[in-house]
Amino acid sequence: LANWRLHVMTGAETEDDIPLGERKTVTDFCYLLDKSKQLFNGLRDLPQYGHKQWQSYFGRTFDVYTKLWKFQQQHRQVLDSRYGLKRWQIGEVASKIGQLYYHYYLRTSETSYLNEAFSFYSAIRQRSYYFQVNKEDRPELVVKKLRYYARYIVVCLLLNKMDLVKVLVKELSEEIEDYTQRFNTEDQLEWNLVLQEVAAFVEADPVVVLNDNNSVVVTSNRLQEGTVPPLEQGMVVGQLVLADALIIGNCNNQLTPVELTIDMFRMLQALEREPVNLATQTSKQGTLEPNEKPAKRENPHKYLLYKPTFSQLFTFLSASFKELPANSVLLVYLSATGVFPTGHSDYEGPYDFGGVLTNTNRDVVNGETVQKRNQAQKEMHCLHPGDLFPFTRKPLFVIVDSSNSTAYKNFTNLFGQPLVCLLSPTVYPKSVQDQSQRGSLFTLFLYSPLLAFSSVCGLSNVRRGLWERAQEFLCKVYRDIGQMITRSRTIDQAFLQFFGDEFLRLLLIRFVFCSAALRLHKLFRESRSFPESYPELPKQDTVESGLLQKHILELATMLDVQSLFWDDSLEAY
Repeated sequence: LANWRLHVMTGAETEDDIPLGERKTVTDFCYLLDKSKQLFNGLRDLPQYGHKQWQSYFGRTFDVYTKLWKFQQQHRQVLDSRYGLKRWQIGEVASKIGQLYYHYYLRTSETSYLNEAFSFYSAIRQRSYYFQVNKEDRPELVVKKLRYYARYIVVCLLLNKMDLVKVLVKELSEEIEDYTQRFNTEDQLEWNLVLQEVAAFVEADPVVVLNDNNSVVVTSNRLQEGTVPPLEQGMVVGQLVLADALIIGNCNNQLTPVELTIDMFRMLQALEREPVNLATQTSKQGTLEPNEKPAKRENPHKYLLYKPTFSQLFTFLSASFKELPANSVLLVYLSATGVFPTGHSDYEGPYDFGGVLTNTNRDVVNGETVQKRNQAQKEMHCLHPGDLFPFTRKPLFVIVDSSNSTAYKNFTNLFGQPLVCLLSPTVYPKSVQDQSQRGSLFTLFLYSPLLAFSSVCGLSNVRRGLWERAQEFLCKVYRDIGQMITRSRTIDQAFLQFFGDEFLRLLLIRFVFCSAALRLHKLFRESRSFPESYPELPKQDTVESGLLQKHILELATMLDVQSLFWDDSLEAY
């Protein structure tokens, strides 16, 4: 309101000269604007875990922004002439609404909300709301514009709009250059780093699919109708449903734009269905219906934890465990640097094999703590297998992608609940290690087996027609793997109890395919280079099945890389 009075005083007229109705319009707008800012800032104080606490607050914030957005649309002329409303201010409101939708997606895992965030972000660009910002001598306004670009890019990455991402990265690069030339700021290095990491993220896929004209085909790896092998009639599997997932990334050598490693980015997509728009294909920009939620939650709820400390990780695990509905599964995905045990003890328990790294809380690491750590028997900043024991009181599905993944083989199922751990290789051939900055091969197999298979065969591109034929062939292979798992007489029941859920079924099938493919590949010679599981899979029925080996050789022949695989599997041993 004070800004408005200042605007009036700098003009020729006084506040009294303005008609009462128009004055009320401006006052109402100022009230809504202040209220929306207040509510938006309060979002930071909400607990990040737990499903219930935040919903009513989010609802109130959405309501105020809905009113504000419609109000400025209805009264634009009065606000332009009497309030001096600038286009970048409208852009700010639209950007906040985009952020709300994006955070709603993070909280609910409903991919539909990504489309809503996208529609607001794209409206800002199409209508050039931030265009005038560069003409004002205010660096903080330019930073708002740069942040908008960074957020828009993240949403486009999550929606696989790679062509648009490339355009936005170029525009952001020009904006950063202009910003750093005009204002001698200290954050130049940070913005350049954001730019480098996003650009590298776009290039992360090791293999590209090409059209006949050599343009790149964007492929989606979210769960789509018809991609999951159906259950055979009369097949007895568990009725468990994947309800919650913790996706944890703490790899020292992976790219991390916006606190998301490439492995986390891939795994979160592997646990989502292809997005559908909320109500209609939002044709007119900025139609806000935030309360119109999909009738059924299609995706498991996810927490994304980037470099968490042990206490953060344990808090989120506990919250997920507490709120897990009946007949539901908690999935824990760990992509982290391995921590190995320092000494050797006579009794080998769940804290004697090391585990994976958790972040050290920098405030705590002072001289005294370091000294205590040197006297400690076990590594403190590490998630040991024993740390997960309390959570095995409910169905638990663990995926560990780490150089010390095998520490998690030493599990004991104390409470008789379904429990499975899928464990990555701990050693890779050098040629595969060189790619590790672009994400782990094991996670790549769980995300897109064909992408991983092509990558490990040294292919950098595949023609679209061949790619589609290979994908079709893989659907048949997946069906056969599904039957191997469900028909095996010696398989542990835990695998079958998880097999009823589509996401977990696909992960198990892809895991078996990965294990079989690497066993046949000539570069993978050590047993440490093969994935493992707890409980162990019956090898003859699954990863060393003659039928599956035949399928892998057929796929290799299709891609013209059969020379990289052992033709007679006995040669490998």
